[in-house]
Order: sequence, then C-alpha cells, then structure tokens
Amino acid sequence: MKAYKILDFIKDVLENMPTAWLSLTTHRLDIYDEKMAKVQFLEQFETLANDNNSDSSALNELPTAFDYIRLGHPLSCVLEWVIAKLNNLLPEEVISFSSKTIPVLAILRKNLLDNRSTQINYTGELPNSFDIEFLRTIYGYSFELKQVEKASDILEFNGSTIFISEQEEISIVDLTLNIDFFINFHDPLGSILLVNGEHNKSYISEIQHVRRRETIAMTPANSLVALKSLIKQSSFDTTKTNVVENRTIVLDSIKEICNTTTTPLVASSGLSIQYAILMGLVHNATENHKGKAIKIVVPPNCYGGTNDQARRVAACIDNVEVLDLLVDGDNDMVQSIDIILNKIANEDAIPYIIAEIPTNPRVEVPDLIKLRDVLSLPRKTASGEVAIDPVFILDQTFCPNVHFLGEANVLSTVRTISFASGSKFPSGGLCTAGYCVANKKGEALIDKIELHLKLCDNEATGFQMELLAKQLPSMKQRIYKAYLNTREFVNFIKDTLPAAKINFVSSALAKVGFTPSVFSLDLPTKGNTDKEREAYKRDLNHKLINLMINEIPHESKYCVSYGQLNGCYWTIPATSTQGTTKEGDKDYIVRVALSPNMDLELHKKVFVKFIESI
Repeated sequence: MKAYKILDFIKDVLENMPTAWLSLTTHRLDIYDEKMAKVQFLEQFETLANDNNSDSSALNELPTAFDYIRLGHPLSCVLEWVIAKLNNLLPEEVISFSSKTIPVLAILRKNLLDNRSTQINYTGELPNSFDIEFLRTIYGYSFELKQVEKASDILEFNGSTIFISEQEEISIVDLTLNIDFFINFHDPLGSILLVNGEHNKSYISEIQHVRRRETIAMTPANSLVALKSLIKQSSFDTTKTNVVENRTIVLDSIKEICNTTTTPLVASSGLSIQYAILMGLVHNATENHKGKAIKIVVPPNCYGGTNDQARRVAACIDNVEVLDLLVDGDNDMVQSIDIILNKIANEDAIPYIIAEIPTNPRVEVPDLIKLRDVLSLPRKTASGEVAIDPVFILDQTFCPNVHFLGEANVLSTVRTISFASGSKFPSGGLCTAGYCVANKKGEALIDKIELHLKLCDNEATGFQMELLAKQLPSMKQRIYKAYLNTREFVNFIKDTLPAAKINFVSSALAKVGFTPSVFSLDLPTKGNTDKEREAYKRDLNHKLINLMINEIPHESKYCVSYGQLNGCYWTIPATSTQGTTKEGDKDYIVRVALSPNMDLELHKKVFVKFIESI
C-alpha cells in the first residue's frame, strides 16, 4: 500500500473510530487473547485497510488489542502500524512509550542481563532527568555516551548501538545506518522506538515487557495527536491544559483523601509509581546502608504486576532479593510479617514490605493494631545490633479512602508509603495515572522516589492530571455508593446461593472505613475427585460471567477494572490480574467489581437465572 493511501485510510479511521478507543483504560477480556496481544487486532485492522473499510461498525468489532491501555491500546497499535508501514518494518518492531527515557533503559536492562555492550548516540542534549551516574550506580547499567551531529556519523560498534533524536514530527528513518535502535523523542507526547535488523528481534519481547511493568505505552490522547500530525505531516498540536491549577487540585485532593500533609507524587500509572518507589528505596539503601542486602517482601498471590516488577528489580541488582509474604486464606499477614522480619533482622538486611489492604482477590484486612505493633517492634541482628526498621509500602487501590497515614492514624509510627492505581477510583476508569504519598515518618524517602520518577520520565501527563482533577474530589462519594451496591449484591447472593463462599469485608470493617466495591465468589462445585470438582468450578466461573455479559452487555463486562463510573466488571484473577503469579498461588474464583451507577436489580435477576441453570 502506498504511503498516501495509508495516510488517507488513517484519516478516515480517526474520523470514525469508536469513542472507547480514547476513553477506556481497560477493554473486554472476552474478545482478548493475551498470546495474540496487538497481533490479532492489527491482523484484522490490516484487512480493513486492504479493503479500505473504515466504517465505525467494522472498527468497533475489532478484538481487544491489550487488556490495559498502559500496555497498549487501539490508537497506539495503529500509530505503530503506520510508522512500521512507512519504514518497511513489521508492526512489532515499532514500540511507543509515554516516557522518553524508558525505551533506553529497556535496552540497557536486556544488555545488562546478556552482558552486552551498549553505545548511546544522541544529537543535541539529553533530558536533564537522564542521570548518567545513577543509571550506572543504582540501576547497574553499563554504556558509552557519544554526541553526534547526525545519524550518518555513527560508526560500527561491537554491541548495541542506540540513536536518540528529538523530533517535532514523525518522519521516515534511514534503516541502512549502523544503528540497532532508533529512539525518537516527541515532546510532549513521549517516544517511539524502532528496532532495526533481524539480529535484534530478540529484544522486542523484552522491551515490550519493560513497557508492561515499568511504564506505559504512549497514551490514547497523545497517540491521537501523533496520528493527526502524521496525516497533516506537521509538528504536534497538543491541547493546552491548566497545569498549575490541575496539579494543585490533585495534590490537595490526595492529601485530604489520605489525611496527610506531605506532598504526593503522581505518575503515569500505578506500576510507574511503584517502580519509582522501589528504585527510590534501593537508592536510599545504597546511600544509607552501603553493602547491606535489600529484601523486597511481596505476597506471592497479589496483583501479578506488583509481583513481577519486584522480581524484575531483583534480577538486575545483585544485593536485592524478593521474599514471599503469605497473607491470604489460612495465612495471617501479621504473623507472616513477624516471621519474615525476624529473619531479615537476623541477616542485618533492609526490609521493604509491599502489601495490599484489603488483599486481592480475597478482600481480607489484617488486625491493624497488631500490624502496627509487629511493624514497630524493635529487632536485633545476629550480632546484637539494632536491626533496620521496615518500610511498609501499602497498596491502597481497593480502599484509597481509608486513613492510614495521619498523625492519629494506625500506621503513623511506621515508615509508610501509600500508593494507588489511578485507573480505578481516582479517575473512575478514565486514565491510568497513579500516585503515592508518605506519612511523616516516611517523608524523607520521597525525594529519592521523585528523583527516579523523573529519571524514568514517568510523571503523569497533563491530560491525566486534568482527568484526576475532575474525578478525585468526588471519589469518596463514589466509593461509598459503589460499596452500598456491592453490599446489597453480596447479601442477595448469600440468600439465593448460600453454598457459595463469598470474600468481602465484614460490616464491622465497613464501619471503620473499609468500603471496597469488589468481592470474590467461590462458587459451589461437585464431582468425585478434587480434579473433577476444580474443573467443574472453573467451567461454572465462565458460565456465570458469560451469562452476565451476554444478558447485560451495556453494563456487565469481562474485564479487570475496578472503581469505574458505570456498570459491573467480572474477571477470574488467575487468568487476569494474577497472570504472572506462580500457578499454585493463583485464585480460580470469580472477582466482581460494582460501580455507583448500575442496574442492580437486573444483575440480581440474571444471577437468579444462573442459579436456575445449575
């Protein structure tokens, strides 16, 4: 297809595209095959392109490209497809980022693990946040830096050659040069990475995984700007937002919601802020406890991104290790923390604990007084010295309204950093931005976290901050309304299907502020053996979910989201949020998330239909 025909087709696509391409943070899992992420969407998109079919109905029927937009989405896929076509590349060889520096870090990470040399060539100036010393000393990356006048000045190099260029428009690249990776910075949209040559294809999945775990794809809004600039063959035209006012509203709202006076940080996603937290804490430990081992303590069945990211950090840094924290079911979080902190103290190591409260997906809350006491307990090393006290990294995504951090709150005496995914209640499912805030005891850690948030260029975009500024002020009211719907639905299921096991907070916990709008449902099963009973239950999970989304397609979705403004989302954690978790720790149960605005009576009616069918 000729370049002008491609651009004409894209112009029509942008005029007719579904509104969800720009407005959703999560898409439907029932039309999504993770093994075919991006590929399946683009195969069918290319068929439409060959047929010159840009009809709204045809675009709306395309399969889900990625389950979360931070990993990629229709507009980022289309952008990468167009750039690939214009440069005679395959679509998987073009990867867009919201961050300008993370694509460089992705290549450095693989070369660190492969013990391969890297030369970074660049024109003009590198971003101020691109701290060469910290990339070498904290991240452990090794590379040469070389400023050049133009790409053709780059000579052959025994290793990976990166060329970085700041561009005001998207243009065709000369792929005949001695360059393995072209990275074009497009301020303020992010960056686009082109992988050049058959010998570099092994990097693609590794780079994609960095985008999956440590940052996000170029946002839908910015991908749309980039595509429009391609059509017009002009520089980028971005809508100006009131940055100062939006930032003030967002930061003040977070302080009020978390009952703290310390300054929050806002990132491009929940995993972006979590990565900044981990690297900031590693940096802090390197400066204040030189040579000591760092232990990142993580529940093995928590959100898969959290689990995977912690292990990825440990894989790159010699003195960092991940330890499992058993928290759900027969395991008590407080007892598990006590055991593991004693072990870490004995080794004179540094404990960083990541935990979700309530836990996911079992929605359990530990005894908070006992939790505070076990985290505050003075411990001794094997030699009798005072052990390093832990930092508690609290994932509050399920209940961001609960006060843990204030001077009179339960964790005020423990170094604590709270964070939340903004794609849930903070934005109501309208953007992916995440945030963190420390209590007074942990405030000294924030500077290092902010440093690494900026180094990775993972701060929230202006449009994300605008969405948060609109949504955060009403968050607490939305949380409570959604909780009321959830409590009513849970009670209804208990009455109509008493054999099911439901994981949800007690009324007593709700009275002290734990009002999540998600619960997990362990359906009753039958069979002669454990294997038969497990197989029957797994089939039943899908039967329930499929019935709900088929009977109520305008509200019920097979999706991993939570805290959305409308409707009801269903998923199976083992196959979605726990995707990278070890098989034995996965939960093959149904997780249901309700919103403040939904037809609850219709959902009850369909649930009764499900009961009658079994």
